[in-house]
Amino acid sequence: MKRDITFDTGALIALERRSERARKVLRRAIETKARITVPSVVITEWWRARTDTGDEILAAFRVEPVSAYIAKIAGEALALVRGATPIDALVMASAAQRGDVVYTSDVDDLQKLASYFRDVRVFGIG
Repeated sequence: MKRDITFDTGALIALERRSERARKVLRRAIETKARITVPSVVITEWWRARTDTGDEILAAFRVEPVSAYIAKIAGEALALVRGATPIDALVMASAAQRGDVVYTSDVDDLQKLASYFRDVRVFGIG
């Protein structure tokens, strides 16, 4: 079963650094026509370390604005999951709405939130 994908900040950094794993995930997504979504808050965290390839990388993805609904779900998760950050919670809430898998370099942090977002699988990309 094909599942769409959500990338977090670490996944964008991995692409920027030309990680073989990240490039493999991207190639496979293109082959299977899986949609890759990047929540807009991820760009805020990533853009400060941007290189000239930043715009090119972003052009390959669907950038999702954070709705009030997703923000509320993320807030509920933050209230229940110790050590979670707001951006991590927003990434997971965004992915949960579509049933996406999440690629991250921060597996441990996002895995904590998977206890709240039970249908979201988290994979390392670093």
